[in-house]
Amino acid sequence: MRVDFKPAVTPWKEAGHLPFREVYCLPFLLRAQNSDGGWGYHPESQSSVEPTAWAALALREGPKPESPQALERAAKWLRQAQMADGAWPAAADQHPGCWVTALACLALSDQTKAPDETVLKGLRWLLDTWPAEGSTWSRLLRQWHKKSGVVVRQNHALRGWSWTPGTASWVEPTAYALILLRNIPDRFHPKGAVRRRQLGERMLYDRMCPSGGWNAGNPMVYGVPGEPRIGPTAWALMALVDYKERAENRASLDWLERNYENISGPASLALAHLCIRAYGRPVPPPEPKLGDLYSENHFLRNVVVAAWVCLSLGSIPSWLQSSSEAEA
Repeated sequence: MRVDFKPAVTPWKEAGHLPFREVYCLPFLLRAQNSDGGWGYHPESQSSVEPTAWAALALREGPKPESPQALERAAKWLRQAQMADGAWPAAADQHPGCWVTALACLALSDQTKAPDETVLKGLRWLLDTWPAEGSTWSRLLRQWHKKSGVVVRQNHALRGWSWTPGTASWVEPTAYALILLRNIPDRFHPKGAVRRRQLGERMLYDRMCPSGGWNAGNPMVYGVPGEPRIGPTAWALMALVDYKERAENRASLDWLERNYENISGPASLALAHLCIRAYGRPVPPPEPKLGDLYSENHFLRNVVVAAWVCLSLGSIPSWLQSSSEAEA
């Protein structure tokens, strides 16, 4: 039987100041959960790790009484989707494991408890999986690029995490892995975790665009400065929140604030709002623009976007706080 995912309330423009998160996004997420406990990218689509992890992280912060049951079902689905080597694939029936492993571990983590073996197994896989920059083939390819005149300004000795094992480091999967590492107590870190975290942090700073902010991971190509993007900038800053006073963080946050009013997409708006709040800076409320965007297309019924909006409008999640704030 088909489920109606349109809101059963007055459209936003006619509803006054109803709480957007509680009236629209949280109910949408709860209705969109599949019978197997996971979420697809859209309602009634196959359950996948990324939307399931984000929906669980969003519902964890929500006050709805249905959330505990939904979270239990989501955790069960995630545990069943883990592969024998500790990784998670993009979808339950795909191989190999990939970047979503960090999100699954984060969704299954509880900052008030010791991580269980499922999370530790995933963390070990992340720390044992390296991107391509250090391989012989990658070094030969860079030498050829230099001779052919292709110039990309970055330090290839600094490696973070890739979208898929054996490919290049990129900003967002590196940010997700670093956020996870920050949320696992040091005493549970496998050997080599400190070095990987330091390499990942240095890699992010190395990939920052000259004007501040980040794009996917190319700060300078052919001598031309790369253009920052909202999503990668927000995630890189949230991964580096322990270093709020560094000049690079301040410059990138300034860039994000300057571009905040011109953001026209709900995902970027939610991430920018969440990031600026995580840094303790004032930021205009996003609900009016989010309401307009929702009235136009219901965010295209996108589970990940709805989860990000929920996170941006609630309290700052404990897993996005700096280490000092979390300890306090």
